[in-house]
Amino acid sequence: MAVLRSDPLPSPAPRGQEAPGTSGAERGYLSGLGNEHATEALPGALPVGQNSPQRPPYGLYAEQLSGTAFTMPRAGNRRSWLYRIRPAVLHGAFEPMAQGQLAAGLEEAPAPPSQLRWDPLPIPESPTDFVDGLVTFAGCGGPDRQAGAAVHLYAASRSMADRFFYDADGELLLVPWQGRLALATELGRIEARPGEIAVIPRGVRFRVELPDGSARGYVCESFGAFFRLPDLGPLGANGLASPRDFLAPRAAFEDREGDCELIAKFMGRLWRAPIDHSPLDVVAWHGNYAPYKYDLARFNTMNSVSFDHPDPSIFTVLTSPSEIRGLANVDFVIFPPRWQVAEHTFRPPWFHRNVMSEYMGLVRGAYDAKAEGFVPGGGSLHGCMSGHGPDAATFEQASQVPLVPRKLDDTLAFMFESRFVLRPTRAALASPQLQRDYAACWRGLRKHFTGRP
Repeated sequence: MAVLRSDPLPSPAPRGQEAPGTSGAERGYLSGLGNEHATEALPGALPVGQNSPQRPPYGLYAEQLSGTAFTMPRAGNRRSWLYRIRPAVLHGAFEPMAQGQLAAGLEEAPAPPSQLRWDPLPIPESPTDFVDGLVTFAGCGGPDRQAGAAVHLYAASRSMADRFFYDADGELLLVPWQGRLALATELGRIEARPGEIAVIPRGVRFRVELPDGSARGYVCESFGAFFRLPDLGPLGANGLASPRDFLAPRAAFEDREGDCELIAKFMGRLWRAPIDHSPLDVVAWHGNYAPYKYDLARFNTMNSVSFDHPDPSIFTVLTSPSEIRGLANVDFVIFPPRWQVAEHTFRPPWFHRNVMSEYMGLVRGAYDAKAEGFVPGGGSLHGCMSGHGPDAATFEQASQVPLVPRKLDDTLAFMFESRFVLRPTRAALASPQLQRDYAACWRGLRKHFTGRP
C-alpha cells in the first residue's frame, strides 16, 4: 500500500499572532472566494491549454465536477476539472444504511410556534465518527425542491479512517465549537478550528479527522443556491467578509488501496457502497468549485455609531439567495466581538417577531441578549412570527446601565436564518437537551407603564 500526498498543511497561527505579511496562500492555501484556482501536487499534472487531453499527464483521468448546470451564466457557473488516479464512477453498488439521528424528511412533526432552546449534545460514550454523530434538529424544503435548508449538530469521538462521505443533497457549512476538524477532501486538505467555518460543496467527497480526539459543532445543509457573499449596497466596495480571506485547499492526493466505504446522502437518506481505494486521489485540479474555510475573526463588523441597534442582517457573512431578491434561502450571520457606542439606545437586540425563521448557536462566551441558559454548543429556534428578544435580566440591566463605550469581547454567536419555516424534528422535540422551561427567561419582564409621558 502506497500513500502519496502533498506536504501536510501547518496549523494556522491564532488570529493576531501571524507573522507580519503572512497570508493564507503562504500558509498552504489558495486565497479568494469563487476564484479560478489551479493547483497540482505533482509538477506538470495539470494539462496545459485544454481540459480533456487524449492522454492526461501521469496516466490520470480527467473528470469535471459541476456544481451548477452547464448553461448557467458565466458569472454564476461553478465547476472544476479534476485529474485523478481513478474516476469517481469506480465503486460498488449503493445500499441503504441506518439513518442514525439524521432525519430523512423535514416535515415529520408538527412545527410548534413556541420558542425552543437546547443544551449542547454530549460527547458520545462509544466511538462515533462525524457521519454517525450527526443529529438533525430542524429543517425546511428539501433536495427535491432545490430549496430550503437543514440544521444538524455533530458530536464525534473518532476520526473517519476508511470511510468517505459526500452530500448530493446540499452544500455543507460547518461551524466547529469544540475541537478542530481536519477535512481531507478530493481537492485537498483544510483544517477548521472553533472560530472558523468550512464549506464543503455539494458532491465533494471527504473524510473528517479529529486532531483533538473529539469534536462538536453545527452544520447548515443548504439545498438551494450555493453560498456567496452578500451584496454590500450603501456600504460600498468594502466591509463585512473580504473575498481574499476565504481559503481553498491546494491539491493533495492519496494513492491508497484497501477495503473502504463510500457514504452518500441522497434524497434525505444515507447510502453506502464498497470501494477498494481512497477516492481522495485527485492529483491536480483547476476551477472555481472547491471547499473553502474562513476565519470569522477577519469579519469587518459594521455597527451603529449614533443611535439604535442595527438590523442583524448587517452581520451577514454568507448568503444562499432565493429567486426573490433580498429574501434568502438561508443566511449565515454572526455576532462577533465589537464595540457598542450607540447613544440614547437600548443596546442589546430588541424584542421582535420575524417572517424569517432563526436558528441560533453559540461558539464561545455569552450572547448579549441572554444572561443565562444559552451556552456554547447549545442552540435556539425562533420560528416565523414567534416573539423573542432579550431575557428579563438582560432587559433590566441594559435599561439602566450607563451608556459609555463598551467592548463586547470573548463572544461569538451565529444564526442560520431562512425565508422558509424551520421545522424542528421529532428527535429535537424529544431530546433530553431540550430546555422545557426556556420561556421562563421572559417571565420576569415587569409592567413599566405609567400612563404619563
